[in-house]
Amino acid sequence: MTEPQPTPPGPVPYREAYARLSRIAAELESGEADLDRVLPLLEEAREAYAQCRERIEAVRSVLAGDWADSEPDGESDAE
Repeated sequence: MTEPQPTPPGPVPYREAYARLSRIAAELESGEADLDRVLPLLEEAREAYAQCRERIEAVRSVLAGDWADSEPDGESDAE
């Protein structure tokens, strides 16, 4: 069994965070996780979930048109 990996500095790619969630879910579902390891796994899963959710919310924001409000000066289509 491997120990939880520390979070690297800066943003974690969505695929990496999702892969961490998948790995943790598989380990917990297998029933092979040692009881002393469950809490660290859950903490790691919560962190990976938050990273995935952050990326998803950013995409939703762009799709909802919120990005139009933050265009740099001079690049608006209204000119």
